[in-house]
Amino acid sequence: MRFVGNSDAICVAFYETSVNLHFAGKPMRRPRHGKLHMCGIVGLFFKNRSFEPRLGEYFGEMLACMASRGPDSAGFAVYGSNAPEGSGKFTLYHPSLDYPWEKVAASFQAADGSPPQWERFSTHAVFVIPGPESAARALLREQYPEVKVMSAGQRIQIMKEIGPPGDIIERFHVRGMSGTHAIGHTRMATESAVTTAGSHPFSTGPDLCLVHNGSLSNHNNLRRNLRREGIEFETENDSEVAAGYISSWLNRGDSLKTALERALDDLDGFFTFAVGARDGFAVLRDRIACKPAVMAETDDYVAMSSEYRSLVPLPGIEQARLWEPEPGTVYSWSLPNAS
Repeated sequence: MRFVGNSDAICVAFYETSVNLHFAGKPMRRPRHGKLHMCGIVGLFFKNRSFEPRLGEYFGEMLACMASRGPDSAGFAVYGSNAPEGSGKFTLYHPSLDYPWEKVAASFQAADGSPPQWERFSTHAVFVIPGPESAARALLREQYPEVKVMSAGQRIQIMKEIGPPGDIIERFHVRGMSGTHAIGHTRMATESAVTTAGSHPFSTGPDLCLVHNGSLSNHNNLRRNLRREGIEFETENDSEVAAGYISSWLNRGDSLKTALERALDDLDGFFTFAVGARDGFAVLRDRIACKPAVMAETDDYVAMSSEYRSLVPLPGIEQARLWEPEPGTVYSWSLPNAS
């Protein structure tokens, strides 16, 4: 086992064991064992595509290991199979466990009368809908305003809920999912209410999502500017603004790596980001790097987590290259022959 990188022990001690338990003027919870809960993030990207059927198996264990860091809610994004050409994949949400998704399916029948492919996951449902994304969103807004679009694209599926992360992993059958990569988050709310909408990941563009450990101080100004550009937001959460910022630059033609490099100058605050895209995965810490992160890489995968214990279930971890991501450095990977 090899481990390289600098130590951020002083910063971690300040944020995670400080006796002054206040954030933005609000008291923060101290758990029974005496350490302060903070959000946990994980990411897993397969370089060896023969591992794809086991993505959920490994990723589910990684996310479960972060339950103690974020007991309020949990969420994840999985990048699975592509939607057929001319169609898009939509993950929809309604809080009712018996919501009539069959009625929604009937509204998206193909020209020959056949219903779209869809599957229920607890309070969520994943649909493969023919036609442009804009048309599907317009129909949903008009006929099903009570339904929220969690994600849209060709491959992405985002699911998130409030409650203990272990319960959410079981409810959504995470361990049975397959795909090329996934990112996840366990939340300990600090600045906003504990809601499904306020849980991570956040998606503000096709096949894009972000999870975040930290806090941004200039998110209100950024949100106003991004709304003028046409970026839509569903919450007042600072992390959603970070996702919107990245979407804004991707819309202008930036690569994911370049957009994240811009974030170092434009986003004020402390952050560790894990970002998913249709064919890629990236990690970034701010230049001070107070929020913990560790990474592992083998010939078969790249993985990251807030703590090493989430990496232990991965195959071959004993031989993996382990390192702490450098401050202000973008780490990114893409699938071979990415289109």
